[in-house]
Amino acid sequence: MKSEKTYLITGGAGFLGINLVRHLLAKGQRVTSLDVVPFDYADVKDRVRIVTGDIRKPEDVRRALEGVEIVVHAAAALPLYKPADIYSIDIEGTRTVLTEAERAGVKRVVHISSTAVYGIPDHHPLLETDPMQGVGPYGEAKVAAEGVCAEFRKQGMILPIVRPKSFIGPERLGVFALFYEWARDGHNFPILGKGNNLYQYLDVEDLCDAIWLCCTLPDEVVNDTFNIGAEQYGTPRTDFQAVLDYAGHGKRVISLPEAPAIWMLRFLEFLHLSPLYKWIYETAGKESFVSIDKAKQRLGFKPKYSNRDALIRNYEWYLANADRLKGGGAGVTHRVPWAQGALRLCKAFF
Repeated sequence: MKSEKTYLITGGAGFLGINLVRHLLAKGQRVTSLDVVPFDYADVKDRVRIVTGDIRKPEDVRRALEGVEIVVHAAAALPLYKPADIYSIDIEGTRTVLTEAERAGVKRVVHISSTAVYGIPDHHPLLETDPMQGVGPYGEAKVAAEGVCAEFRKQGMILPIVRPKSFIGPERLGVFALFYEWARDGHNFPILGKGNNLYQYLDVEDLCDAIWLCCTLPDEVVNDTFNIGAEQYGTPRTDFQAVLDYAGHGKRVISLPEAPAIWMLRFLEFLHLSPLYKWIYETAGKESFVSIDKAKQRLGFKPKYSNRDALIRNYEWYLANADRLKGGGAGVTHRVPWAQGALRLCKAFF
């Protein structure tokens, strides 16, 4: 493949999107961003072709695809969107992107899926061949979107599917901003249960490396599905404690009885008084990790960051940018701190 190509990133103004934009620009590539929200990154705005539009609208996708050779389809609805919007964005939006890419003669589309396609598993580590049984609208939509990708693969499109674990790094806020604020302000941090369950995260830079490999390696290597996660990871107790230690206030991770805490969070979510949705609080105390052997062996994927590295790197970015951050997005985007609701009152007890 020639060294310089034109890439379209759907969801280019999002958390993954902007990190991937910077990653591709650093490698000398040309980049177009398609997103429904403004692309407001002053450091790269003048170097990116910006298309404001909706992936569900063929005319917007068509406009964004002009001159594009490779698509990275990263746009998606998060779990707290309304179910109808999740289905239309994640399923029909994916179909629209792939249809228009095929019409435009694009030969390769990298689809960013999620390990949410595995649902709540009964074993670990999870392999790419394990059954897909997404839970709730988000998980179901991610499974269905992969089904759409399978259709286009059969028609001859080169279509790598990337299933990342929850990824963190510069620009990531959302629910993690709650933890970082408590760490900065010198509070202990509560976790559900003992917190001794292995739980794998992923640094967004490592994810960008994996996507780059899927964009540039030969067709026969990448036309497959790959789990992507950290190679070194611990438990919520050890990994969150590393951030509290880094914050330097001598604070600790505090265990909460899991069952009563979950019932309370369910009640607060019902009253719209908590930013935490069911998938977060009902899986936080469970083991969650995938095998990345396939990506290592086939793609040569070599993650650089452990869970602790990624969390601390994200915390450092939070500290450097906290003064300009604006909250209030109730789970709609990872790029703003989520409103803490009733959980802000809990800070006094920790």
